[in-house]
Amino acid sequence: MMLRLSSSRGYRHQFARCPRNARSFSATPCSREILDVSSLPDRILPKYKQSSTSSLLSLQWPEPPRNILIIPKLHAPKVTASALSFANHIRSEYPNLNLVFEHRIASAVHESLQFPIYSSDPDQFPTKIDLVTTLGGDGTILRAASLFSLYTSVPPILSFSMGSLGFLGEWKFEEYKRAWREVYMSGSRVAVSDLQGPHTQVASNGRPDADEGHIHRNWEGVRGKSMGLTRTSKILLRHRLKVGVYDAAGVNMNEQLMPTSTAEPRLPIPQIPLSLEHTGAEEEEEVPSPRPFHAVNELVIHRGPNPHLAIIDVYVNNHFLTEAVADGILISTPTGSTAYSLSAGGSIMHPLVKTLLITPICARSLSFRPLGLPLNTKVVLKLSEKNRGRELEVSIDGKRRAGVTIGMEIRVEGESVRRTPDSSWVGGVPCVIRSPSKGDGERDGIAEDDDGWVGGLIGLLKFNYPFGDDQ
Repeated sequence: MMLRLSSSRGYRHQFARCPRNARSFSATPCSREILDVSSLPDRILPKYKQSSTSSLLSLQWPEPPRNILIIPKLHAPKVTASALSFANHIRSEYPNLNLVFEHRIASAVHESLQFPIYSSDPDQFPTKIDLVTTLGGDGTILRAASLFSLYTSVPPILSFSMGSLGFLGEWKFEEYKRAWREVYMSGSRVAVSDLQGPHTQVASNGRPDADEGHIHRNWEGVRGKSMGLTRTSKILLRHRLKVGVYDAAGVNMNEQLMPTSTAEPRLPIPQIPLSLEHTGAEEEEEVPSPRPFHAVNELVIHRGPNPHLAIIDVYVNNHFLTEAVADGILISTPTGSTAYSLSAGGSIMHPLVKTLLITPICARSLSFRPLGLPLNTKVVLKLSEKNRGRELEVSIDGKRRAGVTIGMEIRVEGESVRRTPDSSWVGGVPCVIRSPSKGDGERDGIAEDDDGWVGGLIGLLKFNYPFGDDQ
């Protein structure tokens, strides 16, 4: 008997063979099968609640997450093997979960798994995926976020550091059982023995919640007592940039941006379902305007292979700021301040700071210094007619690129991360932050919320590292 991956988006059909001795009347689904994501239930939207004991938010699932997207680093056999171990673990311990992979990854791993997995074009992910798990470095996290770059709502991202740098990766893969259990149970009010951390030991003097004691039926099989409101995963909402590329006539050209992802290299820009992004009554004849791209790290415009310096007019809130003569210009988020911007001489910003950074790349003038602006600032980069190189290259998080010519402009502003009437939060990229365990020890003078960020500065970037062998 042959089973086929149903696909309506132009991918080749993938076949998987059931064992010959499989009984035809068995209701058990065939293993090693790739199913289409469209058959999965719709996405569960979590809430992010303000905590009185932390500057971070707490993750609250209204019911257990079901559809999990696993994104391993590409071209890394050891990471792929770890992804298989992770998939087998959560499938055996949490059998109601549906595991989703990008098409290229699914084709490579489904024969190694003894249960069906799911895949499809990424344009279906935003309406189906409850939680994203990445195994790799910072580039893998950016790849995951880029799948939702046209959307204001991004699922929580649980990241395991298995790349070459991993400044954004919060968890070691050896902690995957604890990390997954903590995220999955967040908001369930069920105690689990391996969730031992300072943020779970907050005194029970806090205000009880109206739902205290209520356990969702899908969590009822978990051993233990109510874990209370404070035993939840911590979430950092990373700010993003909203980017639009416009031609000389003011027409948005975002749909012409070319993908650069090696995961799906020929993938066109997905169409946005209006049901997900549009709210309120709208006239039927109204044509929705092109959506901005969202960048987690930065937008960069640079001269590329052109031998001449780029000449770019910079406007801030409709006011002319300067004519930049440089190899290029970066506009970065606080998260991106430790990426390309840092290499170009930009300042390091804490991810909770609401700002965007303008950093020149090898500016001709030594007085052109990096700038920090409020997050809601509207910045416009326009190609000057003085450019000798007639085309410059624009890149958004390294995942989308385009060539821009004289008269074209790039409009950038920070994405609004705001509180909703029900006291939750929307906007940004929700990243699961590692909670210290009992064996981690304590660092004097470092707040728990800043433990990973400060540790990254010290351990990875060697911040203010002394010179000399004797230091």
